[in-house]
Amino acid sequence: MDEDQQATEPRASGYSWYVLGVLVLVYILNFIDRQVVSILAVDIKSDLDLTDADMGFLGGAAFGVFYALFGIPLGRLADNWNRVRLLSLGLALWSAMTALSGFARNQVSLSFARMGVGIGEATASPTAYSLISDYFPKQRRATALAIYSSGLYLGGGVSLLIGAQIVQGWNAAFPEGGPLGLVGWQAAFLAVGIPGLLVALWVATLREPVRGAMDGVAAVSSPTPFADFLGDLSAIVPPFTLIGAWRRGPGAFLINLGVAALVALLALGMIHITGNLPQWLAVGLGYYAVFSWASALRARDPATFRLIWGTPAFICTTLGYGLVSLVAYALAFWSAPYAETVLGLPKQELAFVLGANGAVSGFLGVIIGGRVADALRAKNPAGRIYVILFGVLAPMIPLWVGYTTPDPTLFYTMNFLAGMFGAAALGAAAATTQDLVLPRMRGTATASFFLGTTLVGLSFGAYLVGQISDFAGEVVNGKLVGDLRTGILSLIGVTPIAVALLVYALRAVPAAEATMLKRAGEGS
Repeated sequence: MDEDQQATEPRASGYSWYVLGVLVLVYILNFIDRQVVSILAVDIKSDLDLTDADMGFLGGAAFGVFYALFGIPLGRLADNWNRVRLLSLGLALWSAMTALSGFARNQVSLSFARMGVGIGEATASPTAYSLISDYFPKQRRATALAIYSSGLYLGGGVSLLIGAQIVQGWNAAFPEGGPLGLVGWQAAFLAVGIPGLLVALWVATLREPVRGAMDGVAAVSSPTPFADFLGDLSAIVPPFTLIGAWRRGPGAFLINLGVAALVALLALGMIHITGNLPQWLAVGLGYYAVFSWASALRARDPATFRLIWGTPAFICTTLGYGLVSLVAYALAFWSAPYAETVLGLPKQELAFVLGANGAVSGFLGVIIGGRVADALRAKNPAGRIYVILFGVLAPMIPLWVGYTTPDPTLFYTMNFLAGMFGAAALGAAAATTQDLVLPRMRGTATASFFLGTTLVGLSFGAYLVGQISDFAGEVVNGKLVGDLRTGILSLIGVTPIAVALLVYALRAVPAAEATMLKRAGEGS
């Protein structure tokens, strides 16, 4: 490269790094507000008289379904409207909903607040990724995105420590309840939510960069961003999905209604079996929405539909990794309550150790797993699937040992290993799904991948452990006391299903990748 070419290449300015620092802080707040409910679970369960299954819903589907569904239309809005404004509004919404969680007096009000947190947080990564891409040139973009992603591990780890400190400090200062009758867990929600409102004002001061400037490509945004946003809502968010189906014709409308009725019947059946109304309402809503979105995609872009929903290798990879994430989300939520109630460990100690464990193990697992997956991919088109299989199988022994031992040190060590092994699969799974579609389809493929992992992993992980804990528990003094050890160990049961899906993907990926152009109808 000559000096003139180097001189004309765009560079990241000092302001670019300043913006990145603000975005990292936003992502840290994102995961603090998302994960803090884990360390508060024991106190919330006791005060609101909830079961483990109820807590699993609050830690999973109450947030995850709405986060997943609104992520697609809000991602499109980020492509067409002012990203700084959208991020500041989203941050204000999820921070306000986190703070309002502190005034919850029952499961219903806390559930609605968690749903609001999910909708607000759905603005974060689409806007941040887009802003970073326009503030940093290609040769610095991976570094910038990696720095941004560190907020995930920092926020998840810090949330446990902050929550524990506030609960213990508040309850010690106000043993009979503080101002407005608030107890420790309520004060913790307020304490982590309110600062986000101030940071939202800070975010609003950032400059909106020119789209495509760093790539030397003029980016044209839609002149009707909110009309497009409403169109996307009609494709995936009920009841707007009925409007979208009607626009595709009476036949599509009737099919959509039929699927809605079938999902409703299945949800009612599960409600009858488990007695858990909110979990199955939310999950039913989520799966019906995915069907509606896939149907809209099939009508609008048949080629993309064929390479995603019509490709078993894509579906099996996504579902296989979804079961890895189910175990990971379940452990992330229940490890702290388990340590507190079953092992009797002090809240502050377990918060510090598990928080640090989660941050370090997740970071190491993602980095090492990604490097190994790329090396295996160079030798075999399906090579990355071996790393996903590792992420399924390797955590099982640490999980069994860690959640049967009475020894705290062994528990912490095994929890670290299970987290690191599971995290190794993320990069391999995401990259494999990207390999199975054409470049113009990668955004939709990413949305489909995260829809699958969220609606399988986040929506069911924490809940299944809680539900099985309740089934295995017993009534003591008129209250149901769950068996968390049995609930967590039941996660081992997903292993055969995940292995079967991934073994199929191992065989199917090479052929699917080789026939992409032919199946898409965009080449010979």
